[in-house]
Amino acid sequence: MTCSCCQIVPHENDDAVTKGVNTILTDVAVYIMAGILGAVAGIAINEVLRRRSLGSRRSQAEEQARALVQGAGREADNLVREAKLEAKDLLLQARTELEKEQKEKRSELGSLEHRLLQREENLERKTGAAEKRDLALAKREETLGAREAASEQAIKEHRQALERITGLTVEEAKRQLVSEIESEARFAAAGAAKRIVDEARENAEREAREIIARSIQRVTRDYVAEATISVVPIPNDAMKGRIIGREGRNIRAIEAATGIDLIIDETPEAVVISGFDPLRREVAKVSLERLMHDGRIHPTRIEEIVEKVKTDLDKLMVEEAEKIIYEVGLSGVQPELVKLLGRLKYRTSYGQNNLYHAREAAFICGTMAAELGLDVKLAKRGALLHDIGKAVSQEEEGPHALLGADLAKRYGESLKVVNAIAAHHEQVEPICVETVLVASSEALSAARPGARREALESYVKRLEKLESLASGFRGVQKAYAIQAGREIRVIVRQDELDDDESSKLARELVKKIEQDLTYPGQIKVTVIRESRFVDIAK
Repeated sequence: MTCSCCQIVPHENDDAVTKGVNTILTDVAVYIMAGILGAVAGIAINEVLRRRSLGSRRSQAEEQARALVQGAGREADNLVREAKLEAKDLLLQARTELEKEQKEKRSELGSLEHRLLQREENLERKTGAAEKRDLALAKREETLGAREAASEQAIKEHRQALERITGLTVEEAKRQLVSEIESEARFAAAGAAKRIVDEARENAEREAREIIARSIQRVTRDYVAEATISVVPIPNDAMKGRIIGREGRNIRAIEAATGIDLIIDETPEAVVISGFDPLRREVAKVSLERLMHDGRIHPTRIEEIVEKVKTDLDKLMVEEAEKIIYEVGLSGVQPELVKLLGRLKYRTSYGQNNLYHAREAAFICGTMAAELGLDVKLAKRGALLHDIGKAVSQEEEGPHALLGADLAKRYGESLKVVNAIAAHHEQVEPICVETVLVASSEALSAARPGARREALESYVKRLEKLESLASGFRGVQKAYAIQAGREIRVIVRQDELDDDESSKLARELVKKIEQDLTYPGQIKVTVIRESRFVDIAK
């Protein structure tokens, strides 16, 4: 049921509105349909246009492809034609060159044939000439054979005639002739040998003198002969009593610790240290100076100072050895050898310091090696270490040269250095020239004036012994030792010895001196044989 009050009553205006809305909707639908149709039409038209455009482009591309294919065909035809023309040209050129080469070869073959023909003709002519020479030689040989037979017959007859006249057979005559020729040859050979030896000695001595002079001129060293005593200055004479100590205990402690003699006499402000060992003297001298500076002088302190000084001197000796090795220009010396070399600082030979002697010998030897074009490093090394055996000669038995060679070999020195050390006093044979230079430089350093000293008594005895050795040989008239014993001149009787025997006498005297005498450096032996022819005019 519917309430009357609630019913909606249609109004005329509502119908109008409804119609308007429907009209609007119809128009919208028409517009939409028109838009859709227009879009579809536009798409269709666009597709048609696109297809037409693609068709036109495809046709254009096809036309361009056909044009390219036609152009490529024309270019290929052109290339083929050009290739054919080039091939024809090359073929023509090759044919021309081949014909030219054939002509050249034919001309060469013609020239070769011409030369061969000429050689054949020359060979035929030479063969004919050789046959003629062979015939001539055969005839000459026949003639020479006949002459040789005639000569042999004549020589045989002549020999038989000589045998009848002389009474000697052919063999006896040969032996006699050979004997005479042999004696003449020996005499001539002896004269030639003596002349060669004299010339070689003269030239060698001249060259050696020049080399030695140049070597010595480059080395200048000041020498102070080492003595057997050292003088220690003291501040005052009261210090002498302190050095002696109560009941002489201090001086006895010093002498026991150092192994030297301490002389305290009337000499003002001085104490004398006496001993043959330079190292011990140096230890005592430095110890005494330190004790006086310290002021505490008693046996315990003396022992402490002496031990400390020994340690300091060991370091000082090593430093001195390293300094000299650097001065000489060497390297690679084993530390043990450096220590032994440093010990030579306090060793002397005839008053000459052994370390400075080794340094000078190294400089001289290096200079001579450089002058002669030899191994300078090897020469210096051998000369510097040549007296290394003297550092242990007091502890071990044997010559210092052989002891030094054993030490050098033990510490890795080369064979030539070991030989230079062992052979510098000619106790072994030298194996190289540097070894001879080491021995020469050692002698030069030892023989320099002022380098060594000798007591007057031993010096006079050596000169007398030298002269007596020379006078003991047969034919010696007088012998004179000159040049401070470094040369001896022997005058022989010319009616008892000839020149060859005089030369032999010089060699024998040298050997005798080397065996029986002890001397520093070297001794020159000069044998003089004078011939005098006296006549009186009346």
